[in-house]
Amino acid sequence: MVSYAEIKKNPDITAYIEKADAALKAQGFTEHSFAHITRVAEGTEYILSTLDAEPHLIELGKIAAHLHDLGNVINRIDHSQSGALMAFRILDRLNMPAEDIATVIAAIGNHDEGTGVPIDSLSAALILADKSDVRRSRVRNHDIASFDIHDRVNYSVISSSLLINDARDTITLTLEVDTAYGSIMDYFEIFMQRMLLCRKAAEKLRLGFKLIINNQPLI
Repeated sequence: MVSYAEIKKNPDITAYIEKADAALKAQGFTEHSFAHITRVAEGTEYILSTLDAEPHLIELGKIAAHLHDLGNVINRIDHSQSGALMAFRILDRLNMPAEDIATVIAAIGNHDEGTGVPIDSLSAALILADKSDVRRSRVRNHDIASFDIHDRVNYSVISSSLLINDARDTITLTLEVDTAYGSIMDYFEIFMQRMLLCRKAAEKLRLGFKLIINNQPLI
């Protein structure tokens, strides 16, 4: 089996990730490099393991998380689909079994809120882990006066957590937001589609989805 550790050490994959993030940086997007994909891999692993997924599926989930933003090296538009095609070529050349490749690329191809659909537990976990990575350290622009709404919203998030309750029937995204930089309405303006996709992903996992911002339940 192709392992997550092997994927992380692959120099070609590393180069694609670096170039993809550089392209997004040039366009003014937030960080999409190793910090982001590591957090997404950890989140995907947490969700699947908490719900007692098989170790093999968890490993595939971490691989999908590491590769999920490769398509940004081509273009931000439709990056989930182009990234899935890139991942197919990489994993096929590494002799990953076709069934495993299909699982990974389906998750990658469905992680974006524009066109994505949680089709199985892995894709659902990837969506939730990816869309919950909102944090101040993702903002690259250090000139607060020139922040756009995306900068303001990400910079305003002091802390975030994604947790499944003990009953394993609800997953909750909890955010602490400094409203001096971005309002709660700003958050919904740019992230409403993401939150609706998170709710669908949670439903695929047979979980309820809750969003709490500054101790106030909002979804």
